[in-house]
This record gives sequence, C-alpha cells and structure tokens, in this order.
Amino acid sequence: MNTQQTIRIMLADDHAVVRSGLRRLLEQRQGMEVVAEAESGEQAYRLFSEHLPDVAVLDLSMPGMGGIEALRRIRARYPAARLLIFSMHENVAFANQVLKAGARGYVVKTGSPEELVTAVQEVAQGKVYISSGMAHKMAMHSLNGEDPFGHLSAREFEIFRLVAEGASLEQVGDKLKISQKTVANYLTLIKQKLGVSTPIEMLRLAIRHGVTQG
Repeated sequence: MNTQQTIRIMLADDHAVVRSGLRRLLEQRQGMEVVAEAESGEQAYRLFSEHLPDVAVLDLSMPGMGGIEALRRIRARYPAARLLIFSMHENVAFANQVLKAGARGYVVKTGSPEELVTAVQEVAQGKVYISSGMAHKMAMHSLNGEDPFGHLSAREFEIFRLVAEGASLEQVGDKLKISQKTVANYLTLIKQKLGVSTPIEMLRLAIRHGVTQG
C-alpha cells in the first residue's frame, strides 16, 4: 500500500479496555485509523471480511475459536492479509506457530507502546516485524533446537495446547468448529509427531515449554 495513505486497522482483543487504549495510541498518530474492533475469533474473521483492513492486530487468547484459528482462517481466505499478533505470550512456540501460519508480525504486550506503532507501520508496508526481545529468543531457540513444536501445523499446535489445558475432544471441536472425530485424528498425529502417548505427558511437555501454566 502507499505509505502516504491512511493505514486502516482492525483491533481484535476480548478486553474492551485494551482495545480502547490501543485505539487511542494508534489514532494519535497521523495516518492511522481504527475501522473495526472484535472481541472474539469469530467476530475478527467476520469483521475482517467486512472491512478488509490494511492491518489487523490480533490477540491470541480470545473467546471462541481464538486468535490462532482466526489468523489461520483469515489467511486461508485472504492470502495477502497483513496480520500482526499482539500477545501476552512471550513464548517462542507461539511466535513460531503464528508466523508459520502467515502472521506478518509478533509484538508482546509487555513491550513499549511505540513498538506496536512501529510494528503496524512496518506490517502495513509489507514488512515483517518481531519484538526485539522475542526475535532474540527465537534465534537462540533455533540455534539450540529447543522448539519441539516446530513440526506441528498451526491447527495442530492449537489442538495440542487446548488438550494439554484439559479440554475434551468435544470442547476442542466446538471451539474450532470441527468434528470430534477430526479432533481425534489430529490428536493421534500430534502425539506421533511429539513422541508422547498420554494426556499427562502432553501436559508436562506443555508446561516445560511454557505453552500452558498447568
């Protein structure tokens, strides 16, 4: 897009206070306009289709299908979508998965407000932006081969995370809008890829790598 044009932004976060703060932060900058706000993954997908923003800023932990699945679905329908993750998860596994799923950036909520502004500007120009601290972590993990989830797809990772947190096959299916049988098939493949066989082994793996708090 032309950098002289107004950057049209969609915000997706389930906390109204967070969205309000982000709107103020971004609209204080010349050339930025928030055109839509979503509070769930489903709403984010629907509003993106309605508004086709230049950049969508998505939280990962939202009600319903959640941020990863919303990201995956938006990218499947709109391959050129410019999606920026703004998350509390300072975790390499999450960052790797969303970037693999097509996100153009990853910014942690503990960073400075200016970092998010810069990220939106960079992503709007077609660039990739990763928080400096997160980029360092990702580089170190890559060198040390410490991400066991690298072979999982974004959907497989989300199913792993939900099951590790104690969700039933029915609950996972309802959240991701897929059948229990499909969830079970995914789970079989996930266990094979990760070399685990029981729910407790999945939970231990998730806790060890900071994917869930247990």
